[in-house]
Amino acid sequence: MTDPWVALATGTDPGRWLGRLRHAHEVFTTAGRLEHPVRPVVAESWRRSARARVSPDGTAPVELGTDDLGPYRDGHPLAPVMPVIRELMCTYATDGEHLLAVCDAHGRLLWVEGHPKARRAASRMNFVEGARWAESVAGTNAPGTALAVGRPVQVFAAEHFRRTVQQWTCAAAPLHDPRTGRVLGAVDITGGDRLAHPHSLAFVQAVARAAESQLALLAPAPGDGTVQLTALGRDEALFVAGGRRVRLSRRHSEILVTLARHPEGLGGDELLVELYEDESVTPVTLRAELSRLRRILGPDLLLSRPYRLSAVVDADFDTVARRLASGAVASALGVYAGPLLPGSQSPSVVRLRHRLDEQLRAALIARGDPGLLADWAHSPWGEDDLPVWRALAAAAPGDRRPALLARVRALETEQGAAGPDPVLELP
Repeated sequence: MTDPWVALATGTDPGRWLGRLRHAHEVFTTAGRLEHPVRPVVAESWRRSARARVSPDGTAPVELGTDDLGPYRDGHPLAPVMPVIRELMCTYATDGEHLLAVCDAHGRLLWVEGHPKARRAASRMNFVEGARWAESVAGTNAPGTALAVGRPVQVFAAEHFRRTVQQWTCAAAPLHDPRTGRVLGAVDITGGDRLAHPHSLAFVQAVARAAESQLALLAPAPGDGTVQLTALGRDEALFVAGGRRVRLSRRHSEILVTLARHPEGLGGDELLVELYEDESVTPVTLRAELSRLRRILGPDLLLSRPYRLSAVVDADFDTVARRLASGAVASALGVYAGPLLPGSQSPSVVRLRHRLDEQLRAALIARGDPGLLADWAHSPWGEDDLPVWRALAAAAPGDRRPALLARVRALETEQGAAGPDPVLELP
């Protein structure tokens, strides 16, 4: 097979593999051992699913009820491109008795459309609008795994981690904000064995590209004198200004983040202290970095005496902070794509990263919304966050509490933490 992301090569009989995959799945879920013909992408996904304590016999939780789904979906960045996605996919889905689905970046299904018979069948496994199909919650599946690995993927039958999903084949591709590169969600096609073909993955990739192109056309042009800086969840910030998109080095990312937080400017000595934990770094080194950055950004943007930016900076971390300050916790979490420059050890960045994370975590715990807490707990940066897992276990419906409490107990053991508050105990 030339493409590891495709489940079956052209001309392969699905029935030839189905029995062997079911056997391999049973061996893995009972003995933890991987056998042929499990593909590497599926094997890694099964391991992640097992580490997340996903039950092979469970169902995906519905996290957005009717009252919450409509307003959230209407305000989602992917809502404006749904007409394009429908135009490309709906006839294909309906004629082939397939389903079209679009989820957000947390794996929650926002739109599920297609053949009525397929929708009824899919509803029995909670493949419905409002349900969360992130890999860490629902196990290996195309939209959840595409979000986890950051690229298009096809999942065939018993490659799904959960047995209730193994009668289905699906293909999904992530959808990105063309301006910032941030993942907005994924588009998915789900159906029977007829989708077990490379064409279905190529098709969903083409739909994703068309949707992203439409997003680029719909995106408003940056205001005069304003630049965009995207630094959450990435070690190399993205700088956008005047139609230019520049991925900055880690050091240049730290400089821009620091200067964005100090629009009044910083003297050379002040900037040196803010940027370098190593006190042996000299002012000459800093001036050299600033000179290189000025050549990248343009001479009119980075000013000196003091060092400052001449333009207004629209930074994603500032957006999160503003929304938190106004009490818009869900909106703040929607922008938060991960810790600020997570690999940086620059003192100013570390302080800002910790402050933003703590403020957002505290707001989530205080709000006590199980959906928002789950978004954080099931993210890469929240999977070991014991206080959030405790809050989620306390806030979740009764039928979900045993699995959540098991995760809390495991984290307490790993971290040597004291036992949970009595409110978390099962009745």
